[in-house]
Amino acid sequence: MSTFDVQPRDHYENFPVASVLLPRRLRAPISHIYHFARSADDIADEGDDEPDIRLQKLAAYREALLCLGNGHAISASHPLYGVFGPLAHTIKTHGLPLQPFLDLLSAFEQDVTTHRYADEAALLDYCTRSANPVGRLLLHLYDADDAFNRSQSDAVCTGLQLVNFWQDVAIDWKKSRVYLPQDKLKRHGVSESHIDKGLCDAAWIALMSEQTTQARSLLLEGLPLARRLPGRIALELRMIVYGGLRILERMEQLHYDVFRHRPTLRKRDWALLSWRTLRDAAHPHPTPASSTNEP
Repeated sequence: MSTFDVQPRDHYENFPVASVLLPRRLRAPISHIYHFARSADDIADEGDDEPDIRLQKLAAYREALLCLGNGHAISASHPLYGVFGPLAHTIKTHGLPLQPFLDLLSAFEQDVTTHRYADEAALLDYCTRSANPVGRLLLHLYDADDAFNRSQSDAVCTGLQLVNFWQDVAIDWKKSRVYLPQDKLKRHGVSESHIDKGLCDAAWIALMSEQTTQARSLLLEGLPLARRLPGRIALELRMIVYGGLRILERMEQLHYDVFRHRPTLRKRDWALLSWRTLRDAAHPHPTPASSTNEP
């Protein structure tokens, strides 16, 4: 097997990991979870390894996780100790379940072998493993894990995953991946040549408008979770949701031309997000506005 590189590569992140809004006691555990997820995701996505080598490396992650689940320590000489040493401490200290980590690995393995999704059901099934486990782990850290909170957390996480897919259509195309459901492409009269040529015609705009509307609905569905979480954690969640909504606004402003201008959060966006976050904390809206007419 190829040598492991367990240091996550530099990535643009829509939202800072373990930000100052989080309680200090949770910043290290969240960083450990992030290190696991990002380094495993990089195995699936980055570098020049052949698919079978990627799957072997992810299998080593699975083996290390199962060792932790069986109560075995990861030796300091183990090539994956940099990931699993800190993670083992976090799992033990906070009593985190193993299944969300295994679900994440399942999604990363799927990324190696699956590059198209026949329909929305297949894509959302992927999201239940690629995104939702992170939210569920955070609920455990927040001592807020119950069925209702999980449902709204899943809505936020899936919504954010979809936001990421739609802002990264051009980037994923370079990796031979298309996350837009194939049946929706067909229904809107959009072909993969639209992506290849960066064609933003009426059919493309109609398709992406539908996709962004779905992502927005999911984010707004999950936003009330922030009203049940305590203090700074609630502010963090509001900031994340409003950040996702802002990226969707940017996509609309660009008329869905994600080929020439990847919609990201700019410096001036953070002031707007802070204002929206504090406004919602002070006066929660039943259905928060997300309008391109705002600054």
